[in-house]
Amino acid sequence: MVFMCVCFDLFSTSLINSSMADLVMPKLINLLSSLLQRAAESNDLNRPLHTQKISIFYGLIRPNISIEKYLERIFRYANCSPSCYVVAYVYLDRFVKSQPFLPINSFNVHRLLVTSVLISIKFMDDICFNNAYYAKVGGISTVEINLLEVDFLFGLGFQLNVTPETFRDYCTYLQSEMMMEFPPVCSAPPVLTMGADHCAIINEDDCQSQHHQPQLAV
Repeated sequence: MVFMCVCFDLFSTSLINSSMADLVMPKLINLLSSLLQRAAESNDLNRPLHTQKISIFYGLIRPNISIEKYLERIFRYANCSPSCYVVAYVYLDRFVKSQPFLPINSFNVHRLLVTSVLISIKFMDDICFNNAYYAKVGGISTVEINLLEVDFLFGLGFQLNVTPETFRDYCTYLQSEMMMEFPPVCSAPPVLTMGADHCAIINEDDCQSQHHQPQLAV
């Protein structure tokens, strides 16, 4: 799936440079956790549990670890390509849209997150660890992550393919969200310098899409 990595122009083609990736990925992880946190909190308030479908993704109690810390842990130990996190977000969006009675909330978001990343890694990367490894990363048993994977795949209808156009649409949406979350800080131009400094590292023309920008269903 090399073409997906090539299409990963969320922050321009300079992401190929490892130093640029080191700067961008923490912001992407922070943004994804923020989006999931907002969705979970909204559904906690507006979607009572008795109106929802109880599934294997639900925990009996809310996990003590925050969504941000949980995703940071996955990022630290998963050792996957950057595009896997965008594809995992695509999968989460597809899953919640196909399961209207199973919205993301604080009781299921952690299991949904680790499962979506697991499946995206298997689909996108040529080399990955086994399920037992990702179960340890996610803090659950191997048996449980196996069941979660199967349930998630059936929830998606096994629709795992993400076209370059769809991938670009999600990148554009995440880019716009990131610009609002982390606005570029422009320093004052030096004295007697001609022209204007350009502080934004994102070329918006590269990521513009004629399609509607997707948004995680709440």
